[in-house]
Amino acid sequence: MVRRTQRHGGSTQRNATGVGAPATRTIGRYLLLAFTPWLALLFFLVDAHAEAGGAAREKSVAITFDDLPHAHAGEHDGTDAPSIESIEDANARILAALEAHKAPAIGFVVESKVRAVGPRAKAILKDWTGPRLTLGNHTFSHADTNSLDIAGIKREIVDGEKTTRKIMKAAGKELRFLRLPYNHTGDTPEKQKAIAAMAGKLGYTIAASTIDTSDYVFDRAYVRALAENDTEAAHRIRTAYLMHTQKQIAYYADLNEQVLGYEPPAIMLLHVNRINADAMRGILSLFEESGYGFITLQKAQADAAYRRPLSHATKHGPMWGYRWARDRDAEVDGSLEKEPPEWIVSYGE
Repeated sequence: MVRRTQRHGGSTQRNATGVGAPATRTIGRYLLLAFTPWLALLFFLVDAHAEAGGAAREKSVAITFDDLPHAHAGEHDGTDAPSIESIEDANARILAALEAHKAPAIGFVVESKVRAVGPRAKAILKDWTGPRLTLGNHTFSHADTNSLDIAGIKREIVDGEKTTRKIMKAAGKELRFLRLPYNHTGDTPEKQKAIAAMAGKLGYTIAASTIDTSDYVFDRAYVRALAENDTEAAHRIRTAYLMHTQKQIAYYADLNEQVLGYEPPAIMLLHVNRINADAMRGILSLFEESGYGFITLQKAQADAAYRRPLSHATKHGPMWGYRWARDRDAEVDGSLEKEPPEWIVSYGE
């Protein structure tokens, strides 16, 4: 069973006057040190340990979005593609929520979706280069790397940055992160190493993700409810989505702490879609209420857990907690993770 370990701070408790230890204890300590100099080193080491490791680790999360300018742009699955106005509105409301909560974020761009949206897509992406915001590469066509050779993957990456790199350069920013479609980082050890090496040569760091909410499942149901003008169903779906998100935040925190022995900075995987446009403020509030601060993806992946190369290859795209477990031969029970409610799945089909 995955259980969450509550971490306690190691700071000194203070009395009503705001002073730490009583003065007599402090005086006695210094008198002792005066007569036994070697104890000075011992106390120094103890204090240094408490300062470095005794305090509670602050919880933090990087917010990331896939499939810019919009998850449903350019789709040809029989459903109505969103209008340019609705795409602009979804991006604007997501960015407004991020600004309201002072949350950094990165949006990963699919070049083919940019072209499907048309000329106004560039203005949308430009809005993602403001303060605390940046863009990443999500390849040209969102093709599955499992079905491509290394040369094909390289073409997807290089062609995927054509619009994004120009926009980032104009904003005075670097294009640093690549998120592979479906989080497929290589279905064999050899391919995984080759993809990572190629991405590095192209100047990219592969973006990780540690929290998945299956937002696309909720979005399908939500879009249907809105199309049918069923406001009651839409409210139920949005509420269920936030409840599921809260459970996933806690589940993955427990998973990562069980595997690593601590909770590294989290990386939230979301998509630009209608339900996130409507629920974004609620999602950010859930993190705040759980004690998380918002940081950039670059700062999150500076943690040692992300700097260690992945050794376990898989054709699937699990969150990094499961990958870390396989790399460390740690046993975890994935059946404890909650799936979206069945009524949500059925409603969206």
